[in-house]
This record gives sequence, C-alpha cells and structure tokens, in this order.
Amino acid sequence: MTTTTIPQLIDGEWQVSRSEQTLPVTNPATQEILCYAPYATPDEMEAAISSAKAAFEEWREVPPSERARFMMLYQALLKEHHDELAEILARETGKTFADAKGDVWRGIEVAEQACNIPSMLMGETAENVARAIDTYSYMQPLGVCAGITPFNFPAMIPLWMFPLAIACGNSFILKPSEQDPMTPNRLAELFLEAGFPKGLLQVVHGGKEQVDTLLTHPQIKAISFVGSVNVGQHVYRTGNQHLKRVQAMTGAKNHMVIMPDADKNQVINNLVGASIGAAGQRCMAISVALFVGEAAEWIPELQVAMAKVKPGAWDDAEAGYGPVISAQARERILGLIAQGKDEGATCLLDGSDCVVEGYPDGNWVGPTLFANVTPEMSVYKEEIFGPVLCTMSPETLDDAINLINQSPFGNGTSIFTSSGLVARHFQHHIEVGQVGINVPIPVPLPFFSFTGWKNSFYGDQHAYGKQAVRFYTETKTITARWFDAGMSSGPNMTINLR
Repeated sequence: MTTTTIPQLIDGEWQVSRSEQTLPVTNPATQEILCYAPYATPDEMEAAISSAKAAFEEWREVPPSERARFMMLYQALLKEHHDELAEILARETGKTFADAKGDVWRGIEVAEQACNIPSMLMGETAENVARAIDTYSYMQPLGVCAGITPFNFPAMIPLWMFPLAIACGNSFILKPSEQDPMTPNRLAELFLEAGFPKGLLQVVHGGKEQVDTLLTHPQIKAISFVGSVNVGQHVYRTGNQHLKRVQAMTGAKNHMVIMPDADKNQVINNLVGASIGAAGQRCMAISVALFVGEAAEWIPELQVAMAKVKPGAWDDAEAGYGPVISAQARERILGLIAQGKDEGATCLLDGSDCVVEGYPDGNWVGPTLFANVTPEMSVYKEEIFGPVLCTMSPETLDDAINLINQSPFGNGTSIFTSSGLVARHFQHHIEVGQVGINVPIPVPLPFFSFTGWKNSFYGDQHAYGKQAVRFYTETKTITARWFDAGMSSGPNMTINLR
C-alpha cells in the first residue's frame, strides 16, 4: 500500500492532481492511512469532460459487436484479478475477504451482461403501418454519462454503471467515493488493459464540488447515483434542473416477514447474515424483522445466533464481518443504539462496547438486537447502516404488510413461509420494488433490473438490465416511404398517413 496521493484517469492517462486538497483513505480496522484521495480541480474536471466528449464522438460509430468484444476482454481481466481486487477492497472498506469477493463478483456479472449488448440494442420494426409505409426504431447512445458511487460497494456499484453505459456507445466519467477510491482506480487500470480507446472512461476524485460540476455541466447527459437519501434528492433535483437523465438509488429500511409455518433454522440463519453481514452496510440489508404470531417465540434463538457472530479484520477467516467504514459512522450508529434504549426498545443484544483483540483502533460495532420496537422510534425510522436489527411482532400477515407499506422506503423486502398462497398474497399486496420469497436479500441478477421504489429511488429507469440500456440510450423512430411514379395522389391536408 502507498501513502501517496492516488492519481486520476483523465484523457487516457493517469495524472497526479494539482489540487492541494486531499482526504486520507484509512483502513477501518487500524486507522492506517492507505493513500490520499485528491479533490479534482475545476480545470481537471473540465479536461475529463472534454476528453470524454471527444472519445464519445468516435466510440459511437463503433459497431455494438466490436464494443462487446472489448467488454469480453474486460470481464475476463476482472475474473483473472478477482482476488487481487477483493484484497484491495477489503483493506479499504474493512469487509471480510469472502464478502469483498462477493462485492467484486456481483459487479463482474453486470460486465458479463454488457457483453450481450448487440441483442439488447435491437430496436423495433413494423411493415406497412400505412400503405407502403414502414416504421422502425433505433437505440442510439446519449453522449457523456457520469456515475457517483458510494463507499459500501466500491467494485459492484461502479460496475453496475460504466460497463453498460460504454457498451451502449457512450463515454463515462466515474466519481467514486472518496472513502475507498483504490478499488475503482484498479477497475479503471484493468479497463485500460483491455484496450478500450483513450478517453472512454475517466476517473475523477473529490466531494460535493466535483459532484455538482457533473450535475450542472452541459456536456453531461445522464447521471447515475447511489448513496444517501439527502444527497440523492440533491442529485435528482439538480440534475433534472439541468435537463439530465438521472437515476438515483438512495436509502432503505428493509423488512423481513417471518410466518409461523416457515423453517425456523433457515429463518434464523438467513436473518443473521442479511441483517449484520457487511456490518449492516448494505442498502438491501434487513434491518427490521417482523415475526408474525407464534413466530415471535423464535426471537430468543435469534439472539443466541447473533451473539455467536464476531467482527474482525479482513483476513480473519473466523470473522463474521468487519468494522464500519469510519469513526464518524460508528459514532452515529452508537448514538442511534443509545436513542433506541432511551425511547423504550428492549435491547436484547448490545454491541456498543465491542472490542476486537489486536485492533484497538478499529471502528467496531458488535451485533445488536432490539425487541418491542415501535414505528415511532428512531431505530425504526432511521436507516442505521450498521449491524443493528429491530424486531416487531405483528399479529397477522396483513398487519405486517400494512406496516411495510407505510414505510417511506421501498427498496427490498422478503417473506419466509412454506405457503405458496401466503407468498403470493404478500408479493401482490406489498408496495416494495424488490421482493424475496425465502430469499433474504433479493438483489436481482443483471438480466433483470434493480428496482427500488418510493424514497429508495428517484428517476424513471432503474440500474442494469434492460432498463439501464433504455437509460443510457435514446430511441430514434423512422417512418419511411419510397415512391414510384404512379403513387401520387395529391396533397394530404390531414395528419393521417396514407
């Protein structure tokens, strides 16, 4: 690892920023400084955007089949360097090595899907829509697109964005999280190694000022964002005010419903992993468990199972999860745990004083479990983004559905049951975009789309899958007729085709 300032990728070259403002990137388990992330200067931002615009003008003319061949080389390199990427990711995020490998792999899956771009770019056609008139449509690239990505998935989320955008014929500017920029930089190095033309992918670092440049610059045509609700709302509103397409994936409060007829062992095992895995720092983490009726009797066994999970360093094979990303994040989580106690929730398991031997400076939070939680409590209303699980005990399935539907978020939910009738009732009536049936974290594979609802998403077209192809392209519809000498019938004074 290095303690130098990491470079930015501008105009096909790795460049050291001229900025005097930097942010230390630290190992969350030790506080060791791994590198410094620069804040791109206005001139550097302009250079990246100009280069991306020039690259787009040439790339848009490259046939989709050739773009797919580049992407095939790229996904092969990602697989070859899978473990290396995972180690970089683990060191800067604190994730366990196994979890970091999963982060990388879920991104590789989207790069694989981008290799199928020729078939996904096929338009529509109809012959003889009127006499001797045919109509057909093309899907054409937008131009320069940009992505603003969060700290919690520094491989997966960038790979949700730029492979599909570039496969569609666009160029792309990536502004990754300043808290863990080393993984995105390595993704970009492999992108260059795959032989893509100069300037197609730019990587700039920074914070709000750099984000606002992307949101307001006239050459940027589309913005993809993943992050907090407040920032997501700002991205969506500002981007729309400047006539850009925006997809903003934001906050969540995901519920799991447990029916009394479910398999108890499966419920407990899946719930533990889905709630405190990755230290709870997943937008699809389960943060509320609704034990319906007699299923509430399983909560003590859940407490025992959660207590067995121990956090630890990334290379500790026995660790269930790692530290949270920063000391500030830890303090926020501990504050919400204390607030939950003050507001009357029963704290069955308290991870506030968690200590990991050999790592006294780590951002540790132990598994935390609350019972008797009500919708008015802060631990229920706030997205804690830590290893904290709230339990509630509605009497009926419909009570559980009503509670979930009242939430302002609609990212994901799940139900565990052995009844197909119950499962169908749940999936039909629930007002959430991604539903799992005996699956705790229902993140779709990339030939579908990631479809959060309500305040979990701002925009019209979702990430990856067919919707992302629509997001990164514009549809051009052609209506054509070819005359011969005998077809003239005088002026047509109406709007009707004839």
